Amino acid sequence: MLEVRGVQARYGDAQALWGVDLDVNAGEMVCIVGPNGAGKTTLVQTIAGLHRAHAGSITMDGVELTTVSGHRVCDHGVATVPEGRRVFGHMTVRDNLLLGAYRKAARRVYEKTEQEVYELFPRLRERQDQHAGSLSGGEQQMLAIGRALMAKPKLLLLDEPSLGLAPVIVDQVFDALASVLATGIGVLVVEQDVERALEASSRGYVLIEGRIVTSGSTDALRSTDEVRQRVLGM
Repeated sequence: MLEVRGVQARYGDAQALWGVDLDVNAGEMVCIVGPNGAGKTTLVQTIAGLHRAHAGSITMDGVELTTVSGHRVCDHGVATVPEGRRVFGHMTVRDNLLLGAYRKAARRVYEKTEQEVYELFPRLRERQDQHAGSLSGGEQQMLAIGRALMAKPKLLLLDEPSLGLAPVIVDQVFDALASVLATGIGVLVVEQDVERALEASSRGYVLIEGRIVTSGSTDALRSTDEVRQRVLGM
């Protein structure tokens, strides 16, 4: 589904990513772990078309995304849940969700998708007429994920979904993501809670100083020096 090959990205003269390769298949969760400043968010933003790749290839079901305008990447099945959630606080929960269904294909089935989101996150149904800014942090994270799902994506990109949330809410979010995987949607997650990311994912990549230094099954990654020493601090 998603294939990233030799991707480089920079900010002016500062190189942020160096020849990154990764894959995500339908119905699997893949994590990217690494220390702060490793380039994890830059990688997610580059895949999403929010930051332009300087070199390399990003394809989604064979379509080259590096030549697609950033606002059109979603048309090819990629939806992003950004760090910090970024919901529209002055709008209701329901209006936030409907914004996610702006793609023509998504608009045709938005009512059905909306009900699926409410089944995944019942709190959003209860609060659908509230302003998003009045929600708790956990509820806003649920809303951000629900808004992305309204686009009917094939791939969901999540940047730090547990940031600032209580452990019980993080459990609920990751339980919901397991249900998302069951529908065939692939998930690529950047997560500060490395143990949580490894537990929830089937495979992972370790990104350090803009380079993938190792990858493999999450069970195998737990025992590698890069994860134990440079990510977990063991």
